[in-house]
Amino acid sequence: MNDPIEPSTSNTPLKDSASLIHPRREPFEHGLLPIPKLIFTDPTQTLIPLKQKLIEHSPSQRLGSVAISEALQISIDHARLVLDTIASILHSENDPLIRAKHEEVDSVGVDVHDLVLFLYIQSYKRLLPRTHKDAAAVADVWPSTSAFDGYLSALSPLQVLTMDRFEHLGFLIQFGDKGSEGSSLSQFAPFFANSDPDMPAVAVPAAQVHEWILQNIAYTLENISERNSPKDNGLPNSSDQDVAMTDACTSSIKASPSARGPSFIEGISKTSLVKQASDFKGSSVKVLNCHDSVIYVLAPLRYATVYGCSDATIVLGAVGKAVRVEHCERVHVIIAAKRVCIANCRECVFFLGVNQRPLMVGDNHKLQVAPYNTFYSQLEEHMTEVGIEATVNRWDEPLALGMVDPHDSLSHPAGVSDVQAESATCLDADQFTNFLIPNWFGGESPGSTKVNPFPLPDAYLASRNRNEKNLGEIKQLLKEAPLEENRKRELSSALHVYFKDWLYASGNIRQLYCLQGD
Repeated sequence: MNDPIEPSTSNTPLKDSASLIHPRREPFEHGLLPIPKLIFTDPTQTLIPLKQKLIEHSPSQRLGSVAISEALQISIDHARLVLDTIASILHSENDPLIRAKHEEVDSVGVDVHDLVLFLYIQSYKRLLPRTHKDAAAVADVWPSTSAFDGYLSALSPLQVLTMDRFEHLGFLIQFGDKGSEGSSLSQFAPFFANSDPDMPAVAVPAAQVHEWILQNIAYTLENISERNSPKDNGLPNSSDQDVAMTDACTSSIKASPSARGPSFIEGISKTSLVKQASDFKGSSVKVLNCHDSVIYVLAPLRYATVYGCSDATIVLGAVGKAVRVEHCERVHVIIAAKRVCIANCRECVFFLGVNQRPLMVGDNHKLQVAPYNTFYSQLEEHMTEVGIEATVNRWDEPLALGMVDPHDSLSHPAGVSDVQAESATCLDADQFTNFLIPNWFGGESPGSTKVNPFPLPDAYLASRNRNEKNLGEIKQLLKEAPLEENRKRELSSALHVYFKDWLYASGNIRQLYCLQGD
């Protein structure tokens, strides 16, 4: 074991463009928390003894909120947030934490090795956005020190990795356009690929695993560089580019070229857009830079991002992992999801059906939250498909973290990250109304969703019923009013004027865009 490992064919990276190694986006897009005590100056040296301590104190090697709180010296609320966040970004759908119901999460707990990897990535810094487009700006680019290089190189040369331990690296990396969903990471590793499923695989030296991963990274970067090199027309090949948010093209709607990446809805202005499940090749969507519009995403998805939108209404049907809403102004977002994170938003209203506490981070101002207020015929089917529980809605329990994001590449004065973000207030029940989604496609089945599946709190239910009753009474009074024909026309004209003023003042004029032609 002390002898240096000789290069061998078993360490040769996969020479197949369909089996390139990629970083998993989800931990970095949805898994970074601005909690100072989770961010270590020297994560490698800090986490190695912490991991050993956790393993020694947890025979099952799984930890609940209390154990995490004690080990990391954070509050129980923050410890539960860590559990929920890890559950939303885990790579293995077979992990018991993912399958656990809301009330079971603490008793199931998180695997120690996944927790350590989660803590390791908390030291990641986002690069500053580029001001121009080039291959490096839009392709998968590993940091100069890779996300797992320090983690693996810190292991003792004598240490060995079992196949089970190796599988946990799937938290950070995946192979192929479709990622590691449905397949184990060890299937791609030559030292584990042919293991007998009935026999424990032989452990391999950590240094061998490290070498193999670095070779695959080098090959992938070489492959991407070749595909992004200028062609005869001077344009890079975009077959597998990861479009950066700040580089997203405007005025376009496109699906991702592969099932690995997200679909994009970009640059929509003064119109309505409806997308169904059949419109998405992958399992995530990014709604970018849409303004003064109504966007309907009526599909079951794993992840969703809403970025840089203003004066819009956005309906996200059923998102089973996580939603992130960032840098939006005067936007109404209607969300049915497991969890939502809201960052750097202003004057927005969020109508939520969420199983976990809404997370508020960054520089937010004048945000409001309200219970979920709509439905469409396939909603409950989509919620069941992605695992959202209609009986649990924590819309009114926002959790505010730091105002400054310690993960960006800008330096900040000491202590600023401890300043708490502005939280959200609850929308006044008297202002609560239902949002009607037109049934464009018809064909409802007996099991179709007919009403909002999330129960409304009493005050909001009473307000909705009162508004519906008042509307009915007004319609009846107008119908029975003994007015001459010219007076009826005057009344009708006045009502239209007031209705038009209300449409513009409330922003509901956007809902009429769907009645316009293409």
